[in-house]
Amino acid sequence: MNTFYEHHHDSIRFAYRCFDRILLNGLIQPFQQPERVVGFFNTYRELYPVSKAVLRDIATQYGHWVNAHATQWGAPIVDAPSGRRDDFVDRYFRRAQPDQIVVILKGREPARILVAIGKDDRWHLEYKYRWVNQYNFYLADREWGRMFVRVCPYFPFSARVCLNQHHWLAQRLHAEGIRVRQCANAFLQCSDPTRLQTLADSVMARDLARCAHKWLRVLVPFFTPTERRVCAHRLFFAQVEYCDNLIFHRRAALDALGERLFDANRTIGQPTKLTTIFGRKVTQRHRGKLQTVIADLDLPNPVIRTYYGDGSVKQYVRDHLLLRTEPSTNNVRDYGVPKAIEHLPVLREKLRAIADRYLTVQQDILETFLDRGQLRQLAEPTRLPSGKRIPGLKLDHPRQLALMHALVRFAHIAAGDTFTTRDLHESTAAALDTTTDQYRLASVRYDLSKLRAKGLVERVPHARRYRLLPHGYSICLVFLKLFERVYAPLTAGLLRPVTADVRLAEEKRHRLDRLYQRIVADLEALLQAVGLRTAA
Repeated sequence: MNTFYEHHHDSIRFAYRCFDRILLNGLIQPFQQPERVVGFFNTYRELYPVSKAVLRDIATQYGHWVNAHATQWGAPIVDAPSGRRDDFVDRYFRRAQPDQIVVILKGREPARILVAIGKDDRWHLEYKYRWVNQYNFYLADREWGRMFVRVCPYFPFSARVCLNQHHWLAQRLHAEGIRVRQCANAFLQCSDPTRLQTLADSVMARDLARCAHKWLRVLVPFFTPTERRVCAHRLFFAQVEYCDNLIFHRRAALDALGERLFDANRTIGQPTKLTTIFGRKVTQRHRGKLQTVIADLDLPNPVIRTYYGDGSVKQYVRDHLLLRTEPSTNNVRDYGVPKAIEHLPVLREKLRAIADRYLTVQQDILETFLDRGQLRQLAEPTRLPSGKRIPGLKLDHPRQLALMHALVRFAHIAAGDTFTTRDLHESTAAALDTTTDQYRLASVRYDLSKLRAKGLVERVPHARRYRLLPHGYSICLVFLKLFERVYAPLTAGLLRPVTADVRLAEEKRHRLDRLYQRIVADLEALLQAVGLRTAA
């Protein structure tokens, strides 16, 4: 459970989580070694050497097989469109029957294939990337519903299987008589949300494998039953999307909340234009982006997209009632999970934790709290058991605020919430508008010790890494917003007002300026009411 759900649960009709898009790579693992391919043809087909003509003939025969069976299946073969394929094939699924192939898209796509190099009777095999025609079989599976299988016609028939758990869930919910209203890949209504979540958590690797192998046996007819014992495709994660879905009671409540979320994210980390750069130190081992982007601002549903490595987290409003937070990855190893589908349960827990942490830091405080002295305690020095005195936290301390800037970054969420002082050094110095030579690493450690003393940051046991705790994140954000969005602008307006602004028409002023001016006017009225006069 995350603090976002706890805070807004009264406005939420129901919630569920499940895998969305699951893209699997299918490889015949022994054939990833060219010498074992030669051994297969020699042992099972009594064919040696494996020449270019042999490999070309296999691909040609596969093309003829697809053309012949497409007529039997009643599935047209059409060229792949340049736009979204899912939209293009919609019309073919309207009257689809269980286990029916409805259309085959043929298009040139890159593939890793075996090529034969040599001449006469001297040939050797190598793997090369080539642009080749591949076949995308769109079908309605009896258990998984709408899906597709892409097969490369060149030996050893690498494949890709695309599944969507929303379709899998819809099949089971209907079979159990549970009423749902499905809109594409989302459920907006459900008569039994608890059962929906139980079913969502019940999908296992064997469910993926059973479906994928059923269709790979049909769509790769090259191997005999005997050969399949040693030539079966093994399945690996290529791309995985896991979605947290919060369905609200009223559209108006979600629209207002969505606007507040986007407004808050525009200010986190002082973004340039619409991009918040994390400032995480990038080593030679790092691949991919480290940034947060608010995209598609001209559309009804803008998207907050946070990148980490080869993955990202998206958050957006869809169908006016559903707030979706969607961690996804093109490389599950970024999260310490092996690629084989047998590790599906571990991957589910990893993505679920990312969604929870993301929603926790997105929590927008919507209610008033009573002061019980906590802010004063944060400002007071801390006495450690050893007797050492550590200064407290100040609302206007430049080095402390710069360190908080470095800590309040989504990079720590996807990276397991841990960091080192070196990770913070460069970004903290940048926030101070100075160099790492002037603001040294020892200063980072000293400033971080203040946050540790107040319990906002903890050290990871048996490691030189630290973790920003959930309430620590919230306190850092409060300090930054109070100083940068309230105290600093109001002080500037009071002490150094711009004379020309007085003559500016009210309707021409920026909304924030009007709000700030209103606060200034109310403060002056309050001072006069209590008998204090401000200097002219």
